Amino acid sequence: MQITRSTTATAKGPADWFTGDVYIDAVAAAPAPSRVTANLVHFMPGARTHWHRHPLSQTVFVTEGVGLCQRRGGPVEVIRPGDRVLFEADEEHWHGATPDRLMVHLAINEADDDHPVVHWLTPVTDEEYTAPPAS
Repeated sequence: MQITRSTTATAKGPADWFTGDVYIDAVAAAPAPSRVTANLVHFMPGARTHWHRHPLSQTVFVTEGVGLCQRRGGPVEVIRPGDRVLFEADEEHWHGATPDRLMVHLAINEADDDHPVVHWLTPVTDEEYTAPPAS
């Protein structure tokens, strides 16, 4: 058993990964052979990731607020607490808060020596972000 005391400060999400104010708390980063990392990500209203992809997929579990997500070529989807979203390996996507609500999710990722956690792409445009969600 290993207990890691909370000594890591909340990190501000970098502008080359996010639009708006995003804050990240590390939750899990077990040493090899584990491949899993997890972060609690807080998106302030209007904040969102840039387009990105994960070579070994990503699961996000919404814990608070109301969010949006989209895979490249698909409709914008509304996500709420308790919703779990699986983004397939290498599926280009984005996720974030709605314009008027914050959203918090647990992001669960895998990486290994041959696969980084994420490849960051271009910012989500305002037009993409404000597209009407699927019904």
